[in-house]
Amino acid sequence: MISTIDRDDVQGNILNGYPYGQVRYLLLQFSTTEGIRGFLREVGEAVTPATERQPRGHPDTLLNLAVTYAGFTRLGLRPDFLSRFPEAFREPIRCRARSVLGDVGLSDPTRWEEGVGDGSVHLMATIYGRTDRVRDAEAERVLALAQACRGRLVLDQPSAGLPGKREHFGFADGSAQPDIEGVRRLSRTGTAAGTGGGRPLPGGRWQPLKPGEFILGYPDEDGDTDTTPSADLVANGSYLVYRKLRQDVALFRRELRRQAADLQVHEELLAAKMVGRWRDGMPLELDPTRDAENDLSWVMIKNPPNDFRYLPTDRDGHRCPVGAHIRRANPRDSLDFDGKLAPQIGQLSVRHRIIRRGVPYGPELPPGSEQDDSQDRGLIFICFNADFERQFELVQGRWCNDVDALGRNEERDFLLGVSASHAAPSGVDGALGAGGDAPARVAGKVTVPRAGSYPYFVMVPNDIVITRGTEYFFAPGIRALGGLAEGRFS
Repeated sequence: MISTIDRDDVQGNILNGYPYGQVRYLLLQFSTTEGIRGFLREVGEAVTPATERQPRGHPDTLLNLAVTYAGFTRLGLRPDFLSRFPEAFREPIRCRARSVLGDVGLSDPTRWEEGVGDGSVHLMATIYGRTDRVRDAEAERVLALAQACRGRLVLDQPSAGLPGKREHFGFADGSAQPDIEGVRRLSRTGTAAGTGGGRPLPGGRWQPLKPGEFILGYPDEDGDTDTTPSADLVANGSYLVYRKLRQDVALFRRELRRQAADLQVHEELLAAKMVGRWRDGMPLELDPTRDAENDLSWVMIKNPPNDFRYLPTDRDGHRCPVGAHIRRANPRDSLDFDGKLAPQIGQLSVRHRIIRRGVPYGPELPPGSEQDDSQDRGLIFICFNADFERQFELVQGRWCNDVDALGRNEERDFLLGVSASHAAPSGVDGALGAGGDAPARVAGKVTVPRAGSYPYFVMVPNDIVITRGTEYFFAPGIRALGGLAEGRFS
């Protein structure tokens, strides 16, 4: 039986992303219970519900709200409700970021932006705009309402999409999203997206994932329905991760050039091997032998294909390395323990999917520049899931950041290079490359197999991506937001 999702109650941007690239994330704190309830009453009617109409059906600005555990406490939520929230949500994320997410060294929570992740934030208002002007006008209106309700701004984070829907390292982003039962997933052009985002089935078929993997109050892949701590409170809501990731673009470019020359591999091929896709979004599994010398990676593919798998033809990663970013973040059918789970292909990956809604922030580094200009740039990573521990934390902390993840000893995700407090791989002295410029320190490696020859090893630069802050939120259904404003759960 296909689940019918109550789209009028689900907040927008969860089931389908918005077409606007201009965003402001307002992280707010309120001094009184009546103040935070008053703010919800004032802005609640402006919250955007889920819709399939893109882009002409949208107004000039779009608004969504999410609440932290500290925010639920300030709202006066009943103690028995508060105690039944998941531990990962109740505990300040600064207390678990080191051990669970691998945020150490320059990413250590003591270095995060002030007030983020320590219980200071109660609400996040996310404002999307057709232009930066209308976005900012709406953001100032929301801020004025918050201040009138005895609220203060903890952090104001503007973001803006880059040309070609890319992130700062130059890769097309946001194309690989889960297919959800009962949801017509839209591509970045507003048309129906292709297949390849659900559970892989024998014979090349795909099955959409159950909505309960992302939206509470619906069955998940195990047939369970999560209504904790209260069915009315969590119905049509989703847990949200806010994570600010600073990207060292100059270091990325230097190391790409240096290592490509050292390994005698074209830069674009080396970049594709690290990520698992060419920069235009085409997966290596579908196009492993592109002529990199005449590469067209900077010509954007409107709808990059996702209908591919890793087994049986690429178990060892000759096309897409096992340690590549997209294969670590979503192993698809490759977690079969050498065929032992063949009848249930994809079973171990479907319970760990997330919906990503990230937007770049900061100015672009001029094309070709390898010098750090001291500008803050990176990605505001946003994701939705039904269970922090089973979904986001497992993908981030185990599959991407664990040196032994996926059976690849001493390997790390190139796009999530970690701190020097982690030891470099055996036989590596902590330096990269050759040539005149100072090499970066090493956080790990990625093994790239080659048919008929020895593999080569790509060294992962230390701190190429640095965490600047993380918050865990819950994005309630729109009716629950109204109930919170009226004190119905207190």
